[in-house]
Amino acid sequence: MRWVAGFRSALVGPYEQIRLAQPRGFAGQTVRQALRLAGGGERLRVRLSNRYGREPLTVGAARVAVRKAGDEIVPETDREVRFGGAGQVTVPAGGEVVSDPVGLAVAAGADLALSLFLPGETEPATYTGFAGETAYVSDGDLVSAAALPGAEQVDGRFYATGVDVLAPEGPRIAVAFGDSWFEGVGTTPGANRRSVDVLNERLGRDWVVNQGISGNRLLTDEVGEHGLARFDRDVPSVPGVTHVLVHFGINDLGLPGMVGLPPARAADLIAGFTELARRARDAGLTIVAATVGPYAGAVYEGISTPEGLAARRRVNEWIRTSGVFDAVADVARAVENPDDPDFIRPEFDSGDGMHLNDAGARAMAEAFLAVVDLR
Repeated sequence: MRWVAGFRSALVGPYEQIRLAQPRGFAGQTVRQALRLAGGGERLRVRLSNRYGREPLTVGAARVAVRKAGDEIVPETDREVRFGGAGQVTVPAGGEVVSDPVGLAVAAGADLALSLFLPGETEPATYTGFAGETAYVSDGDLVSAAALPGAEQVDGRFYATGVDVLAPEGPRIAVAFGDSWFEGVGTTPGANRRSVDVLNERLGRDWVVNQGISGNRLLTDEVGEHGLARFDRDVPSVPGVTHVLVHFGINDLGLPGMVGLPPARAADLIAGFTELARRARDAGLTIVAATVGPYAGAVYEGISTPEGLAARRRVNEWIRTSGVFDAVADVARAVENPDDPDFIRPEFDSGDGMHLNDAGARAMAEAFLAVVDLR
């Protein structure tokens, strides 16, 4: 048996200059949030992060249970989460904590409900606003409550960065490392129809944990630390990881235009991808890169520019032909409009010209399945 990653969530800071989702804090409240497990095991442990906090974070109580639906849990599965034997923990500014093992067997595909009681007034939380799940917030210590009627419903995930599971030797684990096309913007909230979810439906005994950050870039800090900066923490340090699946580039090429700056140069993106491949191989990982998805129809002002789209085409031709990666998932061709390949195919477009809907996310997953078999 070994501890491996059963769930991951790559969080961002509340003080960044550009925030795609509004941060928030808590005061004397319980936060209950759903964590969909990619893989299961006989026991589990929870990871909490205050990575981007400026003040210590006190968690007065924590419990985990199998979620029944919404804010309801299955009461007989409810377990206390302890840290160093204590029911309360203080996470230092910039720090993370891992819980003691929790005696709860869980299966792949199970939804855990993690309930945290935050007794004091917190600063804005280390979070993601694009979890594709609803968090439930109630006043007082209600971590043991079977349901939270009347709770405030909040889009996002707060402080919870991972769940490890105690599993048999054998399953291989991939990290989906990239941007919103992994995190799942554009897919149906709460329905688990992201490309990573589709992969987990199809992989059998192996699985993929999701380290996508919406708005994240490969080369430049802005929405989260850039991919090269966070790679060592978010990929090779994940217990059990054997593969890394990569999708970056849209935000490097598009987001600068929102503030009147030029897109990343193709040569710089190629150098960044090359460095990413080197680091993956140095860590003993198999790296599978996706071609950069189309985004010419983006409704957001400044994102779609002739310069950026031309760079995308150059980078994609290099990804397809360079031989730098162990395999290439041609996501761009899988989801592009055949009549105008800079655009997403209409039936795969979430409606904003930049993100995939449920059908598009499935096509993205199938592009990866066509070239990599974790089994």
